[in-house]
Amino acid sequence: MDVTNQTTVREFIFLGFSAIPQLRLTLFVVFLIVYLLSLVGNTLIIFIVLMDSTLQTPMYIFLGNLSFLEIWYTTATVPKLLPTCLSQVVTISISGCITQYYFFFSMGATECILLAVMAYDRYLAICNPLHHSLLMSLQICLWFSAGSWIGGFIAPLLPTVLVSYLNFCGPQKINHFFCDSDPIFKLSCSDTFLVEALGYTCTSVVILSSFLLTMYSYGHIVFTIIRLSSWETQKKTVSTCASHLTVVSIYYGTIIFAYVHPPAKYNFTIGKVVSVFYCVVTPLVNTFIYTLRNKDVKKAFRTTLARKRLLWARNMQDF
Repeated sequence: MDVTNQTTVREFIFLGFSAIPQLRLTLFVVFLIVYLLSLVGNTLIIFIVLMDSTLQTPMYIFLGNLSFLEIWYTTATVPKLLPTCLSQVVTISISGCITQYYFFFSMGATECILLAVMAYDRYLAICNPLHHSLLMSLQICLWFSAGSWIGGFIAPLLPTVLVSYLNFCGPQKINHFFCDSDPIFKLSCSDTFLVEALGYTCTSVVILSSFLLTMYSYGHIVFTIIRLSSWETQKKTVSTCASHLTVVSIYYGTIIFAYVHPPAKYNFTIGKVVSVFYCVVTPLVNTFIYTLRNKDVKKAFRTTLARKRLLWARNMQDF
């Protein structure tokens, strides 16, 4: 598109959920409560993992990383989502939009890789228990954790650089509540074919490769469980990975629906609704899944709480 004599846009306006003004206040309250609960829940999981020595194992170290990730994953989008529920004009600068774009997709890619690593850890624990401590030692666990973060932040780097070179000449309204890829491309007056193709390829490769690796690990886990002779043993084995499998199903189900498709097929209304699930709802649901369905975390929470109460009682007596 010829950009000559066109005004350069310096900021975008989020439309958010302006199409349903009668629900905006309700949505604000709901999103705020969910966001705060998610922050508290994930922070609590991190605190428990750090404080309880019995949880200093690869499974819970990865869980602590996931909880830390979820805090920033929601924080990348929700603080801009909330104002769109109260105001008709919520703006973001071009540089701020590109920054949000990068961090959002970095966190998403990191979560994909981390979930695949967690599935591999469960595969080693169930299918190769005698060598699990050797193949997933503390040092290797930390390397896997660091690799997940590094890989996640490298994956969207080139598409982000290409996005930063796009020209935006108007309109300036983003039909979304954060700087997602397709809404940004729709507003550019530059040729976006290369960046769309590269972004779509990178997103699909990260999502599908990590998803297939996760399913490969769980395929072996299922066959191992089937071969177990005792029903009680099968039940106990399933319980060790049920929480993670539930999180995997919810997360991959939404992001594959949202991002593994040709750009021309994008629907803004459906995109916003689906985005609410993996940006707002899923991080909160994950905390409930990992606490309510995990006996070790619940036990550690009760133990930590009892210690804090005892310490508080002693301090009160000394006082």
